[in-house]
Amino acid sequence: METLRFPSHTLSPFPFTHPSPKHTLNTAVSLSAKKKSTIEGLSEELKAIASQNLDFAPSRRRVREAFSEVHQQLDHFLFKTAPAGIRTAEWYERNSRGLEIFCKSWMPEPNVLIKAALCFCHGYGSTCTFFFEGVAKRIAASGYAVYAMDYPGFGLSEGLHGYIPSFEDLVDDIIEHYRKINERPEVRDLPRFILGQSMGGAIALKAQLKEPNNWDGVILVAPMCKISDEMLPTAAVLKVLNLLSKVMPKAKLFPNRDLSELTFREPGKRKVAGYNVISYDDPTRLKTGMELLSATQDVESQLQKVSAPLLILHGAADKVTDPLASQFLYEKASSKDKTLKIYEGSYHGILEGEPDDTIFAVHNDIISWLDCRCSVK
Repeated sequence: METLRFPSHTLSPFPFTHPSPKHTLNTAVSLSAKKKSTIEGLSEELKAIASQNLDFAPSRRRVREAFSEVHQQLDHFLFKTAPAGIRTAEWYERNSRGLEIFCKSWMPEPNVLIKAALCFCHGYGSTCTFFFEGVAKRIAASGYAVYAMDYPGFGLSEGLHGYIPSFEDLVDDIIEHYRKINERPEVRDLPRFILGQSMGGAIALKAQLKEPNNWDGVILVAPMCKISDEMLPTAAVLKVLNLLSKVMPKAKLFPNRDLSELTFREPGKRKVAGYNVISYDDPTRLKTGMELLSATQDVESQLQKVSAPLLILHGAADKVTDPLASQFLYEKASSKDKTLKIYEGSYHGILEGEPDDTIFAVHNDIISWLDCRCSVK
């Protein structure tokens, strides 16, 4: 295992601030429209489209369609170097809770033997498309069937944008969907892995804890598995927020903080991130914030129960999720096969926001780890 010096100052995976209870009450306003687009070089028509209310899935789907050609022209390592010949499919399916879920797959070329299934869990506010398209294509080109879905309320799936009424339900949605994926004929008898990024790391961990024998390995990228104590709201504010979450759960009460500078080390890649126009970047909804806090506390209390083969990847300079928490997870997990890799100087977005050579190295580390565990099957 690579041992590196960790930064002394880190921020929590959830950008809490410490407003007074009075300020919290006065800011209980749910925005009715997305803020005006600040993307440079867009036509006025596309700016208007990007600025519309994205609360519900039909509008998010229209916006994504309107930007499809623009996305194909973006200047980013992931898009420019994506392997050709990858077979992709997109579809919608209704889950057991009656929600229409957006799903996507990336398959290697027909003449490439599939080694395993890899199921992806995206981060808070993000989507299973856009940047992950490039990541998925690279992994698929190495012989893996890659699957992903947008959570209810995120991306192209149904649900109020950015709203997580129950983190446990969200985990169950993931388990339900990927259980069906793992029964598909093309991957039914193959190893199965789950990859979680940031908040998706907490989801992947909880999925493994609920079904410990269902995965041949868990890959965590800058996982949200602990919130630093110093970043939590004061006890008084937390009490107010908890009470308010019961009466106005959908209100966007947590002050917004732009985390793009903490996620993308390279300014050029930070600008490209703005084109993921269906991501959620408004102030966090009250119930969502409380659910994220509860989920990280639950995960932290069960780290010793994590038993699957484990790969943890984290940027040493990450100030969104704490790399020390990944070190703690590595030490506490009961997994006999576990690996921790820390990337010196790297920020939160190690899959997409670093210099090209670092992104390439992170992807290669994931693929190499998968290859080693599939070769013995």
